[in-house]
Amino acid sequence: MTSLPAPLRDPAPMLERALQEWGGHRDLWIFGYGSLIWRPDFDFAERRAARVHGWHRALKMWSRINRGTPECPGLVFGMLSGGSCRGMVFRVDKAHARQVLVNLWQREMMTGVYDPRWLTCHTPHGAVQALAFTLSRKSPNHTGELPDQEYRRIFEEACGRYGTTRDYAQATYDELCRLGIHDRSLARLLSLTVKK
Repeated sequence: MTSLPAPLRDPAPMLERALQEWGGHRDLWIFGYGSLIWRPDFDFAERRAARVHGWHRALKMWSRINRGTPECPGLVFGMLSGGSCRGMVFRVDKAHARQVLVNLWQREMMTGVYDPRWLTCHTPHGAVQALAFTLSRKSPNHTGELPDQEYRRIFEEACGRYGTTRDYAQATYDELCRLGIHDRSLARLLSLTVKK
């Protein structure tokens, strides 16, 4: 049985900081740009289309658990600085928000890779401050630029506890299209392989 990689950082203090910054006196907003938009795994009171400026979605984060293994790493999305990103914001009632954050940490922050940030998300009904999981280019899990043949190999081979990188990327693309969001970069990557 493959052992899980050790966390890069202890996620617990990062969760405590996020809880303190939220404060518990208002509803919680969470920004989804990858699998959270099609599999949030939490109850929410409201969902809105949103755009974040200064960050963009990129399939440039190594995944050694969810979509790959330590021996054959896959990829998942991170939000990198620069550009803009369209996604969804979810409003969680303050009565349930603490438990939602705890559960989100178990899902997204198991290895302590992401940098959780409160970002201004622009929606049709005004701006909200939402928690988003961003990725530093200095992180060892940031892939940097990968050649097309490496994406092809990963799409063909990488599979983790939640399935393949290819299926993850396709599910994200399909939901983005359903929401009227066209991600040209992701469309190009998916065109490199034919879904089996």
